[in-house]
Amino acid sequence: MTMDVTRRQLLRSAAALGAAAPFIGMAPGAVSAQDGRLVVRMDRDLQNLDPGNRTGPAEVNVILAVCQGLVKPKIGALDYELDAAASIEQVDPKLIEFTLKEGLEFTGGYGPLTAEDVKFSFERFIKPDAGGKKVAFADDWAALDHVEVTGPLSGRIHLKQPSAALWSVALADGSGAIISRKAFEALDGKIQGTPIGSGPYMLSEASPGSQFVLKANPGYSGSAQHFAEIVLKPIPELKTAELAFLGNELDFTEISPIRMAEIGKTANTRTVSQSGIDYVWFGPNIARAPFDKLEVRQALRMAVDVDAILAGAYNGLAPRANAILAPELLGYWKDAPVHRRDVDGAMALLEKAGLGSGFRTRLTILNNARNQAIATIIQANLAEVGIELEIDARGGGSYWSLGENDASRDLELSLVEYPGKTDPGFQLQWFTTSQIGLWNWQRWGNAEFDSLHARAGADTDPAARAAMYVEMQKLMDESAAFIWITNNVYAFAMRETVTPAILPSGANLILQDFRQA
Repeated sequence: MTMDVTRRQLLRSAAALGAAAPFIGMAPGAVSAQDGRLVVRMDRDLQNLDPGNRTGPAEVNVILAVCQGLVKPKIGALDYELDAAASIEQVDPKLIEFTLKEGLEFTGGYGPLTAEDVKFSFERFIKPDAGGKKVAFADDWAALDHVEVTGPLSGRIHLKQPSAALWSVALADGSGAIISRKAFEALDGKIQGTPIGSGPYMLSEASPGSQFVLKANPGYSGSAQHFAEIVLKPIPELKTAELAFLGNELDFTEISPIRMAEIGKTANTRTVSQSGIDYVWFGPNIARAPFDKLEVRQALRMAVDVDAILAGAYNGLAPRANAILAPELLGYWKDAPVHRRDVDGAMALLEKAGLGSGFRTRLTILNNARNQAIATIIQANLAEVGIELEIDARGGGSYWSLGENDASRDLELSLVEYPGKTDPGFQLQWFTTSQIGLWNWQRWGNAEFDSLHARAGADTDPAARAAMYVEMQKLMDESAAFIWITNNVYAFAMRETVTPAILPSGANLILQDFRQA
């Protein structure tokens, strides 16, 4: 792979200047999974396997095992290595040239992977459909102008402006997955449950609530797969997952950090932890009364005890977040205000807003034990200032479908946890005005924020980008639409004979790079 000075400059802002801890990688041991099967816990059912409209990391983990990108994450380093590309080079800040490997074939009889498929896969992020609707992850390719096909296996990616985040957020992630144009057209665009790729695995079984099975793709032209079959078990609750692991039903799972020492004593088990770069918060839909009033939002923030949430729901093991970006990331706002609980101040603001007698509202959460604990603490806190809170706990399908078809418009309060990536632009893109109706559930829009987001994404100077990201976080703080809780901490348990591949967010697993001896 060509690594020139220009590309190194682009990477520096995401990696050398404050990316998260390196990818986890351990020396491989003997085979743990029986008959070449690896059984991995996932935190929920798969919702949408379309790379442009995926729901979150659970889908990305499968998409990257089924589909190839031009490049893929390099395990053990904050860098990338070739995948479908035989060569790729950042010729200048606005031009990337690539040549594909020969002999790559899509599954399902959809033929060879060509430069036309690359063009189609990337440009669909910038081309709305017939109804004018963009894909959910359109901002990942916001810098793209067009892809020029120069031959059956070669092309040029033309950018409208430089993009410091392009390699980490798009090319080496879910938005860089290459899909078959022929399959997309044959399936009438309905690829959310039928991923067609050229990668090492194929989705052979999808049984929601039970399991999803990846089987080795016999037509894969890369190196041999490490497992003949990877079984993904959707288990929302960590406690249930821990029991399944201790009962030898799983080979790898996330666990509660507080259980690391205990579970680590189990025979044939290794545990590991890492800090997160995620963002957990709750906040109001500011388009709905009474949260359209700044005083009410400020009162809400004053009424809630974030430290009590961390103690009660995270056993005091997760760090407090005072803004969206974790300390490891470029643009971390170290001087962000710490909003402590102030019951009297909250009640005074509600009185000023004409709500001194209180009101009723609803908090929508993803139904798991931790979120229930968080919601219960919030409920008790708000009751002390006269706000009666109903908890609307939803299963994964119902909850995550709020990111589709403007379903979030009826939310009042929502508790949200998003996985982070090593470039801060990824975290902040979900709060732009264009995401209202998709993933901006607070429905907060700010023209200055949008402008800063666009400018920061096009700037390759790390110091300038960092300053803009701090300004964006200040605007979010002034809005009082976001009550930040934590950037998360992760712990994992695995058989001694399994070598995992975990990205810095902790939620992203490179399943195809899990290894056995």
